Amino acid sequence: MALDEVKITRAIVESYLESFLKCTDVDVALVGAGPANLVAAKRLAEADVRVVLFEKRLSVGGGLWGGGMMFPRIVVQKEACRILDEYSIWYREFEEGYYVADSIEVVAKLTAGAIDAGAELINLVSVEDVMIREGDRIVGLVINWTAAEMAGIHVDPLAIRARVVIDGTGHDAAVCRVVQKKIPGAIVGESGVIGEKPMWAELGEKIVVDATREVYPGLIVAGMAATTVAAGPRMGPIFGGMLLSGEKAASIALEKLAQSVE
Repeated sequence: MALDEVKITRAIVESYLESFLKCTDVDVALVGAGPANLVAAKRLAEADVRVVLFEKRLSVGGGLWGGGMMFPRIVVQKEACRILDEYSIWYREFEEGYYVADSIEVVAKLTAGAIDAGAELINLVSVEDVMIREGDRIVGLVINWTAAEMAGIHVDPLAIRARVVIDGTGHDAAVCRVVQKKIPGAIVGESGVIGEKPMWAELGEKIVVDATREVYPGLIVAGMAATTVAAGPRMGPIFGGMLLSGEKAASIALEKLAQSVE
């Protein structure tokens, strides 16, 4: 059979737009496709929640790809090994309490897990604003192509509706900073977005989970975004807390969705 370039183009554009349009009105919109949000997306999709995950870069996985200083290995503590088991991710015990995994495999399987569960992942899209309605509640996101942002050209954005938003944008806590900047008097979390402290792996692993919560009506933080808002220390290439944070974020989102129905 001869291949027709126009049909190839139509196949790509039509199938993408069909999928994209389904994401304009969702239950949960996640921003940033790092480890925490990849886990959260899977959990939510498995609960039959309509989920879309936006990533501004070409690749998903956040800081996982580089492992520690570009050595493609990460450390996970015992408490989070059950999540690795769930995804059939290889790991071995290095010393008591320290489990080593291949960072590339972790990215691949977390991503496949979210997609297989039914989550929609959209890359090369940046979130530049939020939508606010009565009661100062976040009800959606304003999105644009990352390429337009990088080129510095003015292109009016589009919007999607979401009942809950999860900021998993890592150290930037980008959605939280937008809220704090653009809503007069808004305080994200207990004291606003303060920024992370110097590295302290043990404390950082605990705080990233403890700080995973709703920090503004309709907005939940996960992963390093939670650490940034709570002014916790960074933890380096140990990722168990990130995985557990995503699990907790999904649980909180499900609670918020259930409350909105009652």
